[in-house]
Amino acid sequence: MTDTRAPGRFITFEGIDGAGKSSQIAALVALLESRGLSVDQTREPGGTALGEKLRDLLLHEPMHLETEAMLMFAARREHLAARIKPALEAGRWVVSDRFTDATYAYQVGGRGLDAAKFAALENWVHPGFQPELTLVFDLAPEIAAARVASTGVNPDRFEREQRDFFERVRAAYLERARMAPERIRVIAADRPPQQIRAELEAIVTERWFR
Repeated sequence: MTDTRAPGRFITFEGIDGAGKSSQIAALVALLESRGLSVDQTREPGGTALGEKLRDLLLHEPMHLETEAMLMFAARREHLAARIKPALEAGRWVVSDRFTDATYAYQVGGRGLDAAKFAALENWVHPGFQPELTLVFDLAPEIAAARVASTGVNPDRFEREQRDFFERVRAAYLERARMAPERIRVIAADRPPQQIRAELEAIVTERWFR
C-alpha cells in the first residue's frame, strides 16, 4: 500500500538570548495547527529525556569549549534519532527552538571553536540534512540583555556572558544567514510582536500555502 501522507516540514527559530523567539514559536505552532497540521514543538539542547539532562549540564556546568561542542552535537544526534526524524517521517511538522545554526553562532562565533571542527561534527551528525526554514531573530545585544534581566529569572552561564560575546554571536548568525539565504530568513526583532507575527505568517504562507 502506498503511503500518501504529506511530508513533514522542519522549521527552526534562532537568535541571541532575549531576542523574543518563545512567544513567536507558540504563535507559529498555533497557526500551523489551525491549518489542520500535526506539529511537534521542541528545543535544543534538549527535546528528549537524555537531551534535557545534557541541557542541564551545558547551561550550568563549566567545561572545555570542545567538550561543550561535542555535548551539543551528542544531544542533537539523540534529538534527531528519537524525535525529529520520526516526526517528519510520520508527516508531522517540527518546530524547534534552536538547531545547528545555534552551535555555529555560540560555539564558533561566540567562543571561537575552530570552524573545521564544527563542520566535521555537523557532517557527522546530520550529513545533508538541514531545516527547510530557519528564522533568525536579530536584535542588538543591549536590548536583548535588558529583556533577559527584566524576566527576573536566574541567568544560565550563556546568559551571563558579556556584551562582546553576544556581538560575536549575532555576527555569526548573520554570517550563517548569508551562507544559506535560501533557507535562513533574518527577522528584525526590535519591532512590536504583532508585526513580527504577521511577517512570520507571510513567510510561511508564501512558502507552503499559496
